[in-house]
Amino acid sequence: MQTYWGIDLGGTKIEGVVLSSPSPDAIVLRKRIDTEAHKGYDHILSRIELLVDILRVETGYQPEHIGFGTPGTNDPTTNTMKNCNTTVLNGKPMVQDLARRLAVPITVANDANCFALAEATMGIVPEVMPDFRCVFGVIMGTGVGGGVVFKTSADSKPMVLGGLHGIGGEWGHNILEENGYDCYCGKRGCNEQVLSGPALQRFYYEQCGEERKMKEIIERHRQGIDPVATQTFERMLEYYGRSISTIINVLDPDAIVLGGGVGNVDELYTEGTERIKKYIFNNGVVRTPILRPKLGDSAGVFGAAML
Repeated sequence: MQTYWGIDLGGTKIEGVVLSSPSPDAIVLRKRIDTEAHKGYDHILSRIELLVDILRVETGYQPEHIGFGTPGTNDPTTNTMKNCNTTVLNGKPMVQDLARRLAVPITVANDANCFALAEATMGIVPEVMPDFRCVFGVIMGTGVGGGVVFKTSADSKPMVLGGLHGIGGEWGHNILEENGYDCYCGKRGCNEQVLSGPALQRFYYEQCGEERKMKEIIERHRQGIDPVATQTFERMLEYYGRSISTIINVLDPDAIVLGGGVGNVDELYTEGTERIKKYIFNNGVVRTPILRPKLGDSAGVFGAAML
């Protein structure tokens, strides 16, 4: 039987899945173990090897290929990892090292690309836009990112757009606010430093000196009891509209899927779309479906399996 193997490498957990078919209902086995990233690069590789061995033993199957979702990307020129927030991976030849350890071909993609691929192949997109040619997946949570999935024809296999530099879809590190917060990437005012949950919470704190979680800020805005919460919420909507409009202006995708904790905010799908209209280069008309994801936190590992 053909099986689909995926590994989602996170900073704290490594998740693995074996599927009997490309469907969220076809899980043969799913396992999570701690990453233990503080013990270094070689230890992370040994943890991945352990997880794959567990999957092999408990399923009785052998992988022909394994897809990996990673917290960064593999540079196509140097064949080493870059832009990883698990920083011990940066500069390391992880693809070659894993292929040697696991004795199986592997494919690596950024976790945002895996999210987009999962939703495009077995998530919400086939239900709403089965004949899509291009989908953009947005992550707005603790961090901000994006991924592009495309098909060369209506009935071809969906593929991730990695790009010449391996940074296809890197929406999180475009400058959104001039002279905004410093970003770990070296720039200031990146999407991630404006639209992520921590960035919005930081803005709220700087305005009033009180620390609140994003969920509470949103609720206080909805209740109309906190002008600073409303200011923070308005900031989110306005910058969301501006940043999403650039995606549509450049790619004009058939659908956009919103993921991450901030992506759960109901108003992004209504008021947020009105803000997009202010900036889109289409006479204020937005036909792009903005979709809620179907797969939740399973998207990363499912997308890795679909690589």
